[in-house]
Amino acid sequence: MKKSDLFTVLLPYLTSYRLNRWFGYKNFNPMTVTYSVTAACQSRCKTCQIGEMFCQDPSRKERDLKLNEIEKIFSSMKPVYFFNMSGGEPFLRDDLPEIVELACKYLKPRVIHSPTNAILSEKIIKNTERIIQIVRAYNPNVPVTIKPSIDGVGAKHDEIRGVKGNFEKLLQTIDGLKGLEEKYDNFHLELGTVISNFNINDLDEIEDFVHSLGVESYRNEVAECRTEFFNLKDSITPPADVYQRLIKDFSRKVEENIGKKKRLARTTEAMRVVYYELAGKILAEKRQVIPCYAGVSNVHINFDGGVWPCCVLGYDKQMGNLRDYSYDFQKLWHSDKANEVRKYIKKRNCACPLANQAYSNELMHFPTLLKAGVKAMEFSMR
Repeated sequence: MKKSDLFTVLLPYLTSYRLNRWFGYKNFNPMTVTYSVTAACQSRCKTCQIGEMFCQDPSRKERDLKLNEIEKIFSSMKPVYFFNMSGGEPFLRDDLPEIVELACKYLKPRVIHSPTNAILSEKIIKNTERIIQIVRAYNPNVPVTIKPSIDGVGAKHDEIRGVKGNFEKLLQTIDGLKGLEEKYDNFHLELGTVISNFNINDLDEIEDFVHSLGVESYRNEVAECRTEFFNLKDSITPPADVYQRLIKDFSRKVEENIGKKKRLARTTEAMRVVYYELAGKILAEKRQVIPCYAGVSNVHINFDGGVWPCCVLGYDKQMGNLRDYSYDFQKLWHSDKANEVRKYIKKRNCACPLANQAYSNELMHFPTLLKAGVKAMEFSMR
């Protein structure tokens, strides 16, 4: 995110969210859209059951929104700032570049992002380049970020992700994406780790390995029980005190390496360091440490057209299904059911460290935003 965008682009969004919270203002739209493009996934992660659900019932993929349905939905929406793709595994969709093209045409995002399990190396590299070229045709200044997952080094990664040989595919994918990063100035490679009870003793090894690869951007987030993942009965989230200790070490390493990063990356890292502290407090206190704007600033569109305030509440607090609203996002977004879900969140009936939402919440909470700004200034002086 560019610093100038905070005032020239994001401020109108943020103002409308505040007016909604204070006065019930209705003319607001999400600045962040996350779209789970498919129910299909080859991974069998210990922290997520989406792949296992797909293995048991491959017909789930048949409910994926088709391109003509996606176009109807996107054409009924207003421009957004962030467009995030999710899954399942996004790159299992052969038409992923066409989905991005529809997003560029109608949503006009300023940032485009997708994670990947990195298994389909050749396809990921090929379709990522297609995506980059499509985005550049619309706006060459829009960054595209692809984030392969790394939850361990070597066999440990394969064990947690549930696919033998995944780590070797990960290395191939990283190598190919680094080539694209050298070729296109609007493409960025980053790696991400889900911190769970399965790898809490391996984070130093993972981070050192990431730095040895020369990857500039690396982030992590805590494993969560989400209705999206069908893992509510699993024991995957580290205890709050353990996570807080790990995050202190991680934040320290971020600061140690900040001098090697570009100016924009330093601003982003400042937001992340503040997020890590925030996530630790949420886990320890089990409450919304700062107000949550899920279902206001952010929205999640599921593979089958379901609309969620976030992926944590997911199926439990679905606002509606776009197929039942003739693909009219605005009609669903301002429905009575959607407003009921927002009231539930506003009353602080839920609390989670979801990173995607937390960054938006940081922007909406002045003391937290100020803390991130001060941290960014400190980083810029190094």
